[in-house]
Amino acid sequence: MWYRLLRFLRAAAIYAVLTIFAVIMLFPFLVMVFTSLKTPADTFSYPPRLLPREQVTITLPGYERPLPLHWVRRENSELLPMALVEDNVRVGIFAPLRADGTPDPSRQVMRRFGEVKVAGGETPKTVMLNGVEAPVYLVSVNGEVQEMVVLTRTAVGRFVNPDNPQDVAVANVRLSPPVTRLTARPENYLAVVSLLGFDRALTNTALITLLTVIGQLTTSVLGGYAFARLRFPGRDQLFLVYLGTVMVPFVVLIIPLYQLMVAIGWINSMPALILPWLYTAYGTFLMRQFFITIPREIEEAALIDGASRLTILTRIFLPASVPALATLATFAFLHAWNSFFWPLVVVNTGNTRAQVLTLALNVLRGRAADSPNLILAGAAISIVPPTLIFALAQRYYVESVASSGLKG
Repeated sequence: MWYRLLRFLRAAAIYAVLTIFAVIMLFPFLVMVFTSLKTPADTFSYPPRLLPREQVTITLPGYERPLPLHWVRRENSELLPMALVEDNVRVGIFAPLRADGTPDPSRQVMRRFGEVKVAGGETPKTVMLNGVEAPVYLVSVNGEVQEMVVLTRTAVGRFVNPDNPQDVAVANVRLSPPVTRLTARPENYLAVVSLLGFDRALTNTALITLLTVIGQLTTSVLGGYAFARLRFPGRDQLFLVYLGTVMVPFVVLIIPLYQLMVAIGWINSMPALILPWLYTAYGTFLMRQFFITIPREIEEAALIDGASRLTILTRIFLPASVPALATLATFAFLHAWNSFFWPLVVVNTGNTRAQVLTLALNVLRGRAADSPNLILAGAAISIVPPTLIFALAQRYYVESVASSGLKG
C-alpha cells in the first residue's frame, strides 16, 4: 500500500513539475494570441491583463455619442458606475481661511471655477499665501457662502449617474477605473490581412513553402535511395562530399547565389525563392539512413518478381518511410515558412507581388508600431500554421528518431 502511495505521489510530483514548465512555455504564446484580440487602448492598459477587455459605454438622452462608464467613488465610499460626460473640467481645491489668515486643509472642497466668484467684486480681495498674493473666492458649502483660497488646481471629469441623470459628480478620470467586459476582436486579423498586401504575402509564402517541401521530398527520396541501394563507382566518396556541404555556412553562399540569380534574371521573382532550396543534403542524408534500415531481402524478393527500381521505391520504400518523410517535411516547412534573410536579399521590400510573410511582418512592425494588437495578430498568423504542422507531425518525428536516427 505504501509503495503504491509513493508511486502515486511521485507521478503527481512529476506531472506537477511538467505542468508548471508547460505553462511557462505556453505563456508567451497565450499573451500573443490574447493581445492580438484586444483593442488598441486595451493593449496599453495598466496594470497589464491577459484577457482582452473593452470599456462599457452607454447612450443617454441629450448626448449624441455613447458615453464611457467608470467606477466613481462617492462621498459615502460607495463605488457606482457613472457615465463620463466631460473629461477635462478645470477645478480647484478650495480651503477656508483661519483667523490667522492661513488655509484650513481639513475642510477643503472641490469646485469648478465657473461655480465660484472672486471676493471683492471689481476690487478683488487677496491674501498672502506662502509669500505669494492669492485671490479669495466665494464658495458655497451646504448653502452657506464662505471665503476660501485655492490650494491646488487640477483637471477632473464630470460624471452622471445613468439611473439618475440629476446625480452629477466630479472625480479624477485617471483614478476612476473604467467599467470593462470580456471581449474579442477577430477583425484585427482581417485588418492585418488587408493591410500592405498581407494577404498576397501569405499566399506567396504558402505557395513557396508547398513547392519547396514537395521539391525537397522528391530530391531527397531519389538521392537517398540512390546512395542507399544503388551500386556505382565512388558512391560512398561522393556521398561524403555531398554530406560535407552541410558544413558550409549560408553566408558563404549568399554572394554566389545572388550573382546566379542576377545572371538568370530571377531577382525580385518567385523562382529565386524556390529553386535554390529544392535540394538539401540533410534531407538526402536522412532518407538514406532510413532506407538502409529496410531489409535487403524485401528488395531482392521484389527484384526476383520482376519489379523495377521505381516500383520498389514507390511500393515498398515510400510506405515504410512515412515517419522519415514527415520529419523531413516538417523541417522543410519550418525553414521555408520562416525564411527571412534570403527573401530580404533577392526581393525588394516595395515589391508586394513577390513579398513573403516574414518581409511583410517586418514592414508591419514599423507601420503599425502604435498598434501592438495588429503586430501580434500578424505574428499569430505566421506562427500558428507551423505550430499546427509540427503538432500533427510530432508522432512521426518521434518514430523517425527511434527507428532511423538510432540505426544509421
